[in-house]
Amino acid sequence: MGASGGRSGRPGAGGQPVSVEVNNESGVDIDEAALARLCRYVLDRLGINPGAELSVVLLDETAMAALHEHWLRLPGPTDVMAFPMDGADLRGDIVGEPSGPRGPDETGGEALLGDVALCPRVAARQAVEAGHSATAELHLLCAHGILHLLGYDHDDPGEEREMFRLQAELLSGWAQTSGLGPIHPPAPGRGTGR
Repeated sequence: MGASGGRSGRPGAGGQPVSVEVNNESGVDIDEAALARLCRYVLDRLGINPGAELSVVLLDETAMAALHEHWLRLPGPTDVMAFPMDGADLRGDIVGEPSGPRGPDETGGEALLGDVALCPRVAARQAVEAGHSATAELHLLCAHGILHLLGYDHDDPGEEREMFRLQAELLSGWAQTSGLGPIHPPAPGRGTGR
C-alpha cells in the first residue's frame, strides 16, 4: 500500500510552525488534515514548544501486529503505540502541575516528540463498543499516544488517574472546538482498549 499524507503546520509562538506529519499506510480513508489539527490542538493546550515535530502513521492490522509483536512481545494488532524521542524531556515542573509539560524552551529549540502509530481498523471496532464514531476513537487514540510521547503513563493507579483526567479534558475541548461530536474516553482501569 502506498503512503499518503504530508506535513502540516501553522505558525506558533515566535512564528515557528507546529509540524505534524500524517502518513496513511492503512488503506482506510482517513481525514488526515483533521488528525493533524487534533495533534496541534493537543500540543498547543499542553504548552509544548511550537517548534516541536510529531509524526503520526496509520497502519493496517498486519503492520500494527508486527510492531506490537516486535516491541511489546504481544500477539496481534493493537490500537495505538507511541515511540518517543525527545517528548518525555519536555515535561517539567510547573506550579500546580508538577508532571505537566513545559512551555517553549529558552533557546527556542525544536524537539522531535516521536511517532504515534494508529490502527484505524482496530479503532473502528472499539468505536462501536465506546458508542462514538470511528473518527472519534481514532482522535482519542492519537491524543493518548501523544500523552505517552510526553512521558505520561498508566502503569500505576495515580499515574493512570492523572493521564486519563488530562486525556478526558483535552478530548472534551477538542470535541467542542472541532464539532466532531462526543468522544467517550475510557475510565481509569480500562486502558485504551475497550
